[in-house]
Amino acid sequence: MIGRRDRRGLVAAALLGFVALPLAPGLSVPMHRGGHPAVIGVVAAENTWGSLAAQLGGRFVHVTSVITNPNADPHEYEASTAVARAFGQADYVILNGAGYDDWAAKILAANPERHRHVFVVAQLLGKKPGDNPHFWYDPADVSRVIDRISSDYASLVPADAAYFRRRLAAVEASFGPYRELLDTIRDRDAGDKVASTESIFQYMAESLHLDLVTPYPFMQAVADGYDPPVSAVATFERQIAGRDFRLLVYNTQTVTALTTNIRAQVAAKHIAVVGISETLRPPGTTFQEWMVSELSSISRALASEPRGK
Repeated sequence: MIGRRDRRGLVAAALLGFVALPLAPGLSVPMHRGGHPAVIGVVAAENTWGSLAAQLGGRFVHVTSVITNPNADPHEYEASTAVARAFGQADYVILNGAGYDDWAAKILAANPERHRHVFVVAQLLGKKPGDNPHFWYDPADVSRVIDRISSDYASLVPADAAYFRRRLAAVEASFGPYRELLDTIRDRDAGDKVASTESIFQYMAESLHLDLVTPYPFMQAVADGYDPPVSAVATFERQIAGRDFRLLVYNTQTVTALTTNIRAQVAAKHIAVVGISETLRPPGTTFQEWMVSELSSISRALASEPRGK
Protein backbone atom coordinates (compact mmCIF):
# COMPACT_ATOMS: atom_id res chain seq x y z
CA MET A 1 0.00 0.00 0.00
CA ILE A 2 1.20 3.52 -0.81
CA GLY A 3 0.50 5.64 2.24
CA ARG A 4 -0.15 9.36 2.38
CA ARG A 5 3.42 10.06 3.46
CA ASP A 6 4.78 8.16 0.44
CA ARG A 7 2.57 10.19 -1.87
CA ARG A 8 3.81 13.37 -0.21
CA GLY A 9 7.39 12.18 -0.67
CA LEU A 10 6.95 11.86 -4.42
CA VAL A 11 6.75 15.65 -4.72
CA ALA A 12 9.22 16.58 -1.98
CA ALA A 13 12.09 17.33 -4.35
CA ALA A 14 9.97 19.80 -6.29
CA LEU A 15 9.05 21.61 -3.12
CA LEU A 16 12.49 22.04 -1.58
CA GLY A 17 12.84 25.48 -3.09
CA PHE A 18 9.35 26.57 -2.08
CA VAL A 19 9.75 28.93 0.86
CA ALA A 20 7.27 31.49 2.14
CA LEU A 21 8.90 34.45 3.81
CA PRO A 22 7.40 37.35 5.77
CA LEU A 23 6.13 40.13 3.53
CA ALA A 24 8.91 42.42 2.41
CA PRO A 25 8.62 46.14 3.16
CA GLY A 26 6.83 48.01 0.40
CA LEU A 27 4.82 45.04 -0.91
CA SER A 28 1.14 45.88 -0.92
CA VAL A 29 -2.14 45.23 -2.69
CA PRO A 30 -2.68 47.49 -5.73
CA MET A 31 -4.96 50.50 -5.27
CA HIS A 32 -8.24 51.05 -7.10
CA ARG A 33 -8.81 54.31 -8.92
CA GLY A 34 -9.43 57.11 -6.47
CA GLY A 35 -6.93 55.76 -3.98
CA HIS A 36 -9.22 53.24 -2.31
CA PRO A 37 -7.48 49.97 -1.42
CA ALA A 38 -8.41 46.87 -3.34
CA VAL A 39 -10.00 43.99 -1.50
CA ILE A 40 -7.33 41.40 -0.72
CA GLY A 41 -8.01 38.22 -2.66
CA VAL A 42 -7.24 35.36 -0.26
CA VAL A 43 -7.15 31.64 -1.07
CA ALA A 44 -6.82 29.21 1.83
CA ALA A 45 -6.09 25.59 1.06
CA GLU A 46 -8.29 24.56 4.02
CA ASN A 47 -11.34 26.26 5.52
CA THR A 48 -9.86 25.81 8.98
CA TRP A 49 -7.54 28.72 8.21
CA GLY A 50 -9.91 30.31 5.69
CA SER A 51 -12.53 30.96 8.36
CA LEU A 52 -10.04 32.84 10.52
CA ALA A 53 -8.65 34.71 7.51
CA ALA A 54 -12.14 35.95 6.61
CA GLN A 55 -12.88 37.10 10.15
CA LEU A 56 -9.55 38.88 10.49
CA GLY A 57 -9.93 40.68 7.18
CA GLY A 58 -13.57 41.69 7.40
CA ARG A 59 -14.78 43.82 4.51
CA PHE A 60 -11.28 44.25 3.09
CA VAL A 61 -10.77 40.62 2.10
CA HIS A 62 -12.46 38.06 -0.10
CA VAL A 63 -11.58 34.55 1.05
CA THR A 64 -11.92 31.36 -0.97
CA SER A 65 -11.34 28.10 0.90
CA VAL A 66 -10.56 25.06 -1.21
CA ILE A 67 -11.03 22.06 1.08
CA THR A 68 -14.42 22.38 2.77
CA ASN A 69 -16.10 18.95 2.68
CA PRO A 70 -16.28 17.43 6.20
CA ASN A 71 -17.30 14.08 4.71
CA ALA A 72 -14.17 13.56 2.61
CA ASP A 73 -10.57 12.76 3.47
CA PRO A 74 -8.53 15.97 2.95
CA HIS A 75 -5.39 13.92 2.38
CA GLU A 76 -6.89 12.53 -0.82
CA TYR A 77 -7.79 15.90 -2.36
CA GLU A 78 -6.99 16.46 -6.05
CA ALA A 79 -7.08 20.03 -7.34
CA SER A 80 -8.99 21.14 -10.43
CA THR A 81 -7.97 23.70 -13.04
CA ALA A 82 -10.42 26.15 -11.45
CA VAL A 83 -8.57 25.82 -8.15
CA ALA A 84 -5.24 26.38 -9.88
CA ARG A 85 -6.67 29.50 -11.50
CA ALA A 86 -7.85 30.79 -8.11
CA PHE A 87 -4.35 30.37 -6.67
CA GLY A 88 -2.93 32.17 -9.69
CA GLN A 89 -5.19 35.18 -9.15
CA ALA A 90 -4.79 35.37 -5.36
CA ASP A 91 -3.02 38.20 -3.57
CA TYR A 92 -2.52 36.14 -0.42
CA VAL A 93 -2.38 32.35 -0.06
CA ILE A 94 -2.53 30.32 3.15
CA LEU A 95 -1.21 26.77 3.19
CA ASN A 96 -1.05 24.42 6.14
CA GLY A 97 2.25 22.85 5.08
CA ALA A 98 4.19 19.96 6.66
CA GLY A 99 3.11 17.73 3.78
CA TYR A 100 -0.59 18.21 4.46
CA ASP A 101 -1.44 20.15 1.29
CA ASP A 102 1.42 19.47 -1.10
CA TRP A 103 -1.07 19.58 -3.97
CA ALA A 104 -1.35 23.33 -3.33
CA ALA A 105 2.39 23.85 -3.00
CA LYS A 106 2.85 22.11 -6.36
CA ILE A 107 0.38 24.50 -8.00
CA LEU A 108 2.19 27.54 -6.62
CA ALA A 109 5.62 26.23 -7.58
CA ALA A 110 4.43 25.56 -11.12
CA ASN A 111 2.81 28.99 -11.49
CA PRO A 112 4.97 31.63 -9.81
CA GLU A 113 3.36 35.06 -9.46
CA ARG A 114 5.35 38.06 -8.31
CA HIS A 115 2.32 39.76 -6.74
CA ARG A 116 1.26 36.75 -4.69
CA HIS A 117 2.20 36.47 -1.01
CA VAL A 118 2.24 33.01 0.56
CA PHE A 119 1.91 32.12 4.23
CA VAL A 120 2.76 28.52 5.17
CA VAL A 121 1.60 27.76 8.70
CA ALA A 122 4.13 24.96 9.20
CA GLN A 123 7.01 27.33 8.48
CA LEU A 124 5.79 29.79 11.09
CA LEU A 125 5.65 26.95 13.61
CA GLY A 126 8.98 25.40 12.66
CA LYS A 127 7.37 22.16 11.44
CA LYS A 128 8.38 19.98 8.51
CA PRO A 129 6.95 17.11 6.44
CA GLY A 130 6.58 14.09 8.69
CA ASP A 131 5.54 16.18 11.71
CA ASN A 132 1.94 16.07 12.87
CA PRO A 133 0.24 18.63 10.56
CA HIS A 134 -3.02 19.12 12.52
CA PHE A 135 -1.90 22.49 13.91
CA TRP A 136 -5.42 23.90 14.30
CA TYR A 137 -5.88 21.57 17.28
CA ASP A 138 -3.08 23.36 19.18
CA PRO A 139 -4.52 26.49 20.84
CA ALA A 140 -1.09 28.13 21.12
CA ASP A 141 -0.42 27.55 17.41
CA VAL A 142 -3.82 28.99 16.49
CA SER A 143 -2.97 32.20 18.36
CA ARG A 144 0.31 32.52 16.46
CA VAL A 145 -1.44 32.00 13.14
CA ILE A 146 -4.07 34.62 13.93
CA ASP A 147 -1.40 37.18 14.80
CA ARG A 148 0.55 36.43 11.62
CA ILE A 149 -2.43 36.71 9.26
CA SER A 150 -3.45 40.02 10.83
CA SER A 151 0.09 41.34 10.57
CA ASP A 152 0.30 40.28 6.92
CA TYR A 153 -2.95 42.06 6.09
CA ALA A 154 -1.63 45.25 7.65
CA SER A 155 1.54 44.92 5.56
CA LEU A 156 -0.48 44.41 2.38
CA VAL A 157 -2.73 47.42 3.01
CA PRO A 158 -0.83 49.71 5.40
CA ALA A 159 -3.47 52.43 5.14
CA ASP A 160 -5.96 50.13 6.86
CA ALA A 161 -3.68 48.75 9.57
CA ALA A 162 -5.91 50.22 12.29
CA TYR A 163 -8.93 48.42 10.85
CA PHE A 164 -7.08 45.10 10.90
CA ARG A 165 -6.05 45.71 14.51
CA ARG A 166 -9.71 46.17 15.42
CA ARG A 167 -10.63 42.98 13.57
CA LEU A 168 -7.88 41.13 15.44
CA ALA A 169 -9.21 42.36 18.78
CA ALA A 170 -12.74 41.26 17.85
CA VAL A 171 -11.56 37.81 16.80
CA GLU A 172 -9.53 37.42 19.97
CA ALA A 173 -12.59 38.32 22.06
CA SER A 174 -14.71 35.78 20.19
CA PHE A 175 -12.41 33.01 21.42
CA GLY A 176 -13.66 33.50 25.00
CA PRO A 177 -16.00 30.46 25.08
CA TYR A 178 -13.27 28.32 23.48
CA ARG A 179 -10.73 29.31 26.12
CA GLU A 180 -13.26 28.75 28.92
CA LEU A 181 -13.84 25.19 27.73
CA LEU A 182 -10.11 24.56 27.55
CA ASP A 183 -9.72 25.75 31.13
CA THR A 184 -12.70 23.71 32.34
CA ILE A 185 -11.36 20.47 30.88
CA ARG A 186 -7.82 21.15 32.12
CA ASP A 187 -8.99 21.92 35.64
CA ARG A 188 -11.31 18.94 35.88
CA ASP A 189 -9.69 16.21 33.77
CA ALA A 190 -5.93 16.85 33.64
CA GLY A 191 -4.02 13.59 33.74
CA ASP A 192 -6.98 11.45 32.68
CA LYS A 193 -6.25 8.79 30.08
CA VAL A 194 -7.76 9.12 26.61
CA ALA A 195 -7.28 7.35 23.28
CA SER A 196 -7.42 8.37 19.62
CA THR A 197 -7.63 6.50 16.35
CA GLU A 198 -4.98 8.79 14.86
CA SER A 199 -2.67 11.70 15.59
CA ILE A 200 -5.28 14.38 14.88
CA PHE A 201 -6.00 14.72 18.62
CA GLN A 202 -2.38 14.76 19.81
CA TYR A 203 -1.90 18.54 20.07
CA MET A 204 -5.24 19.13 21.75
CA ALA A 205 -4.66 16.31 24.22
CA GLU A 206 -1.33 17.87 25.17
CA SER A 207 -2.90 21.31 25.57
CA LEU A 208 -5.66 19.85 27.76
CA HIS A 209 -3.06 17.96 29.83
CA LEU A 210 -4.78 14.67 29.01
CA ASP A 211 -2.75 11.45 28.87
CA LEU A 212 -3.04 10.12 25.30
CA VAL A 213 -2.23 6.44 25.77
CA THR A 214 -2.78 5.04 22.26
CA PRO A 215 0.45 3.66 20.79
CA TYR A 216 1.91 6.40 18.60
CA PRO A 217 2.79 3.96 15.76
CA PHE A 218 -0.92 3.10 15.55
CA MET A 219 -2.03 6.73 15.33
CA GLN A 220 0.67 7.72 12.88
CA ALA A 221 0.03 4.77 10.57
CA VAL A 222 -3.69 5.53 10.37
CA ALA A 223 -2.97 9.22 9.71
CA ASP A 224 -0.57 8.31 6.91
CA GLY A 225 -2.89 5.75 5.34
CA TYR A 226 -0.95 2.64 6.35
CA ASP A 227 -1.91 -0.51 8.24
CA PRO A 228 -0.58 -0.06 11.81
CA PRO A 229 2.02 -2.51 13.14
CA VAL A 230 0.46 -5.68 14.53
CA SER A 231 2.08 -5.04 17.90
CA ALA A 232 0.51 -1.57 18.10
CA VAL A 233 -2.93 -2.94 17.25
CA ALA A 234 -2.54 -5.63 19.91
CA THR A 235 -1.53 -3.06 22.53
CA PHE A 236 -4.49 -0.84 21.66
CA GLU A 237 -6.90 -3.77 21.87
CA ARG A 238 -5.50 -4.71 25.30
CA GLN A 239 -6.08 -1.14 26.44
CA ILE A 240 -9.68 -1.36 25.25
CA ALA A 241 -10.25 -4.73 26.91
CA GLY A 242 -8.87 -3.37 30.19
CA ARG A 243 -10.82 -0.09 29.92
CA ASP A 244 -7.52 1.71 30.33
CA PHE A 245 -8.86 5.06 29.11
CA ARG A 246 -11.98 7.17 29.60
CA LEU A 247 -12.57 8.50 26.10
CA LEU A 248 -11.88 7.55 22.47
CA VAL A 249 -11.54 10.41 20.00
CA TYR A 250 -11.76 9.41 16.35
CA ASN A 251 -11.32 11.25 13.05
CA THR A 252 -14.64 11.35 11.21
CA GLN A 253 -12.87 11.93 7.89
CA THR A 254 -10.46 8.98 7.84
CA VAL A 255 -12.73 6.00 8.41
CA THR A 256 -11.26 2.56 7.73
CA ALA A 257 -12.30 -0.99 8.55
CA LEU A 258 -9.76 -0.96 11.38
CA THR A 259 -10.92 2.31 12.96
CA THR A 260 -14.54 1.19 12.65
CA ASN A 261 -13.66 -2.04 14.44
CA ILE A 262 -11.81 -0.12 17.16
CA ARG A 263 -14.82 2.11 17.72
CA ALA A 264 -17.06 -0.94 17.99
CA GLN A 265 -14.77 -2.54 20.57
CA VAL A 266 -14.70 0.68 22.59
CA ALA A 267 -18.49 1.04 22.48
CA ALA A 268 -18.89 -2.56 23.62
CA LYS A 269 -16.88 -1.64 26.72
CA HIS A 270 -19.17 1.34 27.35
CA ILE A 271 -16.34 3.84 26.95
CA ALA A 272 -17.28 7.29 25.65
CA VAL A 273 -16.59 8.03 21.96
CA VAL A 274 -16.36 11.47 20.31
CA GLY A 275 -15.74 12.26 16.65
CA ILE A 276 -13.73 15.28 15.50
CA SER A 277 -12.97 16.48 11.98
CA GLU A 278 -10.21 18.07 9.91
CA THR A 279 -12.41 20.68 8.26
CA LEU A 280 -15.21 22.86 9.63
CA ARG A 281 -18.30 20.89 10.52
CA PRO A 282 -20.81 21.98 9.34
CA PRO A 283 -19.00 23.86 6.55
CA GLY A 284 -20.82 27.16 7.16
CA THR A 285 -19.76 27.47 10.77
CA THR A 286 -16.87 29.56 12.05
CA PHE A 287 -13.62 28.15 13.37
CA GLN A 288 -14.58 29.15 16.91
CA GLU A 289 -18.07 27.61 16.71
CA TRP A 290 -16.62 24.39 15.34
CA MET A 291 -14.03 24.13 18.09
CA VAL A 292 -16.52 24.99 20.84
CA SER A 293 -18.84 22.28 19.54
CA GLU A 294 -16.09 19.67 19.57
CA LEU A 295 -14.70 20.71 22.95
CA SER A 296 -18.22 20.69 24.40
CA SER A 297 -18.67 17.10 23.20
CA ILE A 298 -15.33 16.11 24.71
CA SER A 299 -16.14 17.86 27.98
CA ARG A 300 -19.55 16.19 28.27
CA ALA A 301 -18.07 12.78 27.47
CA LEU A 302 -15.35 13.10 30.10
CA ALA A 303 -17.82 14.40 32.70
CA SER A 304 -20.15 11.47 32.12
CA GLU A 305 -17.48 8.78 32.17
CA PRO A 306 -16.60 7.48 35.65
CA ARG A 307 -12.94 7.56 36.58
CA GLY A 308 -11.15 4.27 37.00
CA LYS A 309 -11.93 0.98 35.34
